[in-house]
Amino acid sequence: MAIMSVTQNAHRVSSRALAWLHAHREHGALPPGTTAELAEPDTVYKPLGETGLAASLVMREAVAGTGELRLARELLDFSWKQLGGGSMLHERLLRYPMMSDPLETYAHFARCGYRNEELDALLAHTTSLRSTYAAEVLPNRRLAVANATRISGFDRGERSSDTDWAGLTGATWLGALPEPWLIDWLTAYSMTHTVFHITDWGRLPGALPDDICRYLTRWLPVWIDIWTEIGEWDLVAELLIVDHCLPEPLSAPADWERLATIQHEDGLMPRDGKPVTGDAHERFVTHHHTTVVAAVAGTLAVSRTLGARA
Repeated sequence: MAIMSVTQNAHRVSSRALAWLHAHREHGALPPGTTAELAEPDTVYKPLGETGLAASLVMREAVAGTGELRLARELLDFSWKQLGGGSMLHERLLRYPMMSDPLETYAHFARCGYRNEELDALLAHTTSLRSTYAAEVLPNRRLAVANATRISGFDRGERSSDTDWAGLTGATWLGALPEPWLIDWLTAYSMTHTVFHITDWGRLPGALPDDICRYLTRWLPVWIDIWTEIGEWDLVAELLIVDHCLPEPLSAPADWERLATIQHEDGLMPRDGKPVTGDAHERFVTHHHTTVVAAVAGTLAVSRTLGARA
């Protein structure tokens, strides 16, 4: 019964979140005249990649109904068209070859068969350069690049930066198995993404080292309780994704019942405990990310509780 409760609530959360993303997708369209320079990529560009991520995982896991799969495909089509069929990513990588966001964004679409020949050729070159892997970024960001390279098919297995997952993992906060009571908000987000990239968003739960699995199994419930108490729903949903990246997810029914209750009827998942205000566009800007996270969390929870991924 407990697993059934998680499956039902997770499906409710993911399907409503997907419907909201689809209904409000035009609010994520690029403003007229947008160029590859993207002075503010987090506000006009990153949301398209995040929408692509959620939709691609719905397609990958294939545990949604036919209607939801259609919405996911239409979201991918919309976002890919906004990116000029990959031409904007190609142009951005040409201008800024040390930036990883074109590759990371492309990976979500490449996962589902969206390819751009010019971008493929350029990435085949840039991912062969030492500079690409020597960029001075946070350790979890190195994992992000490694996973995007893997998803997109540019991991040739020739460089330690591509294949030394143990080394990349050990350099992160999580890899040190640190004192769990010292975790803060920003570190928690870094920790979640460490898990996302090691496991390719739950596709490879066995890729997590055993000691990290034991550490997370012990402390995830504590962290979820802490950020639930203060209503940080975006982070709570990300922690629930982490749970369903584990070889043996905890799948606590109360967590999913709470998240389903917090979600608005139209599918919007509030970012935090503050009132949801503003017009439709303002609500999209403020709560789009959390709704994406809810769609991903629900999708992975349904997949794992149904045993779709061992």
